[in-house]
Amino acid sequence: MTSRRIVLSQSAALLGAASTGLLLPEVAQAQPGKVRVGLMLPYTGTFAQLGVAIENGFRMAINEQGGKLGGREIEFFKVDDESDPSKGVENASKLVQRDKVDVIVGTVHSGVQMGIQKVARDTGVLSLIPNAGAHAATRSLCAPNVFRTSFTNSQPTRALGKAMVDKGHKRAVWITWKYAAGEEAFEGFKESYTAAGGTIIKELGLPFPNVEFQALLTEIASLKPDAVACFFAGGGAAKFIRDYAAAGLKGKIPLYGSGFLTEGVLDAAGAAADGIITTMHYSDSLDTPRNKAFRLAYAKTYRMQPDVYAMQGYDTGLLLAQGAAAVKGDLSSKVALYKALESATIDSPRGKWTMSKAHNPVQDIYLRVVENKENKVLGIAAKALADSGAGCKLG
Repeated sequence: MTSRRIVLSQSAALLGAASTGLLLPEVAQAQPGKVRVGLMLPYTGTFAQLGVAIENGFRMAINEQGGKLGGREIEFFKVDDESDPSKGVENASKLVQRDKVDVIVGTVHSGVQMGIQKVARDTGVLSLIPNAGAHAATRSLCAPNVFRTSFTNSQPTRALGKAMVDKGHKRAVWITWKYAAGEEAFEGFKESYTAAGGTIIKELGLPFPNVEFQALLTEIASLKPDAVACFFAGGGAAKFIRDYAAAGLKGKIPLYGSGFLTEGVLDAAGAAADGIITTMHYSDSLDTPRNKAFRLAYAKTYRMQPDVYAMQGYDTGLLLAQGAAAVKGDLSSKVALYKALESATIDSPRGKWTMSKAHNPVQDIYLRVVENKENKVLGIAAKALADSGAGCKLG
């Protein structure tokens, strides 16, 4: 599918309005009225459902603010990024150069995000990241105009190591796909697990998105570790969970993972997922008035249950609305806008969070266990956990 511009029609606008960002001076003169918002998300392919959830949450947050940002109307421009890194720069450039958007909201895939990151750094357009966890975005390639509302790939697993050692699992095998997200998730696990006194006896991997796990599961059985820790997501995660149980490892060698292992796949994984423990910055079952209100409102609006991606989209809308309000809609006031975004406290369904100096959430990471197709919260694995922001120089 060719990436294309989609301007919301009057009828589509009834579904909800959305966001704001930063006006470059020349754009401000040409378009003094509406804020131009670019949504660069996957609308086809493996991650299509994630892209829709992010957009839904984003729109809902803006609607709750009256459908405007700082008192200004909004116009949307949508591009399907197809989760294709080779088109990242081209698609982001279209939104900035052709559609003259004031802000880009995107994306899911870390590889595509690196394309957006280049365009954001080159042009100064405000970039809000509602999912992609690539370290570079808020580390070595950080920028004053780039803010993330989700996580870094190592943040959830940075809370996993101590939880495993606390349960007596001191010898572990790590397994993931051999790609950036898997490697970065391993960074967090290795740091936390070894610091807590654990030993990683073997690192196992297979090419992304290969799901032929049998040989590696046989190796795990022969290694007899105290536990297995992993990073998988989506359909591959569901198959790994089922294959792990089918190989006879379930109930013998406890399985742990980044929360994405069990996020959105519990129906597909079935009973094989019961007992898996993960760490994540959100859980559907968080028993707070804020989360319950969010889930009820989302279900009423979209006739479906929100997931972590919808929550992240929602928080992106909240952040943007807060920034716009702080500058009374004058989004060309870059210094004041950035300061407002940097100092924001977001009253999120996940719990309140703040922005790190490198523009990544400082947030609680929850310990969760799967019970009857639900990620049940056991407690907080790490309080107000920040990514290192290593290599980020914002002055």
